[in-house]
Amino acid sequence: MGVAKKFAVLLCAEDSDYVKKRYGGYYGVFVEMLAEEGETWDVFRVANGEFPADDEIGDFDGFVITGSCNDAHGNDVWICRLVSLLKKLDSLKKKVLGICFGHQILSRALGGKTGRAISGWDIGVRTIHLSSSSSKLFSSLKIPTTLSIIEVHRDEVQELPPKAEIIAWSEKTGIEMFRYGDHMMGIQGHPEYTKDILSHLIDRLTQRSYIEESYGDELKAELEKVEPHKDAWKEVCTSFLKGRV
Repeated sequence: MGVAKKFAVLLCAEDSDYVKKRYGGYYGVFVEMLAEEGETWDVFRVANGEFPADDEIGDFDGFVITGSCNDAHGNDVWICRLVSLLKKLDSLKKKVLGICFGHQILSRALGGKTGRAISGWDIGVRTIHLSSSSSKLFSSLKIPTTLSIIEVHRDEVQELPPKAEIIAWSEKTGIEMFRYGDHMMGIQGHPEYTKDILSHLIDRLTQRSYIEESYGDELKAELEKVEPHKDAWKEVCTSFLKGRV
């Protein structure tokens, strides 16, 4: 028998009471999407200063960086420490999947630029277009060249790291996905989210005055009309993280 694979979620957000109660926190949401039989999954709450020790990084086959309400271009102590960790993971050629904030901070660590999106908030289910190279990359997965994904962000990757490649774009965001070597990939959207989680987040954004209540109502009405390609995204993320593509 082979050695069981081991993965870690680098949790960059505080769990809301709702997500904690309903899904077991964001860690639970990611494990639900990515974990397969025989694997071990750990969580490091990096936003609270909890990081893997240098001597245990080698034990992991891959890492997932979550979303966050913080800015990937910020210089909080934990964000700077995360940038250093990601540089180390790159040097070790560890598999790393970055989601939303994770996508942006991964780009920053590799030499790209992030910042506020000129077009403002992007919230809802969006259609993204896979590039011809990514269509080839994921050809064994038999997925369509356009995929719907849940988005909730106001920052974006503005400039790719050197040697990175755009593998998906949308009408609103030029760099929806990028790949760096065979070991690192970023996704701006949230493949792990359910529409229920997004609806809850819209309420929180409204309560905190990030968005107007009328806009929040519009977003929730639109949400009823479309479905994200959750199964296809599960295939993309697990296949990348486990080295099957």
